[in-house]
Amino acid sequence: MTIFLGQTAPDFTVNTTKGEISLHQWAGDSWVFFFSHPADFTPICTTEMGMTAKHAADFAARNTKPLGLSTDTVEEHLQWISDVNETQGTDLQFPIVADPDLRVAKLYEMIHPEASDTAAVRSVFIIDPNKKVRLTMTYPMNVGRNFDEILRVIDALQTADKKSVALPANWTPGDEAIVPLSVSTEDAQAKYPDLKVLKPYLRVTKDY
Repeated sequence: MTIFLGQTAPDFTVNTTKGEISLHQWAGDSWVFFFSHPADFTPICTTEMGMTAKHAADFAARNTKPLGLSTDTVEEHLQWISDVNETQGTDLQFPIVADPDLRVAKLYEMIHPEASDTAAVRSVFIIDPNKKVRLTMTYPMNVGRNFDEILRVIDALQTADKKSVALPANWTPGDEAIVPLSVSTEDAQAKYPDLKVLKPYLRVTKDY
């Protein structure tokens, strides 16, 4: 099935390195960073798993739970985690989904036949506490993800939700935000004392 932004993330129950989980129940009131890998014991995947573990405090500060997946078994995952911790200087604690039958990978369309019939590409799904898919990204097998960008988009989504604003290109926390077109300029001036109207369709305000 095709995963569209705004739809409810498909639920599943599956074995992981932390025991059996059901996605929606496990997520609880947290955001989820759900990401796939082509395979265990591969070089780029090892660095990405290590980077996710290194950012554990950053994800926790954003109320976000990482959840990895590759099309290997729990036993293989556990062996690989030892390599990740050794080579990347980490202590990997987040769960990794075991998906040797490709059930979850196919459910989330992580298998791209032109790349591989059995290995998942580097998919990213950001899921909010309402279990809605808020962002998707797909990287090829030979290019690792940018974790600064992953954290930035989580910040952006959470800021947009909390403050009812939109975020411009290259936005980072503290930058100016955009007032959505759904808000009239009159209402925006009342709500945002520092409003700057650059064009009738482009109004910016401080990111408080």
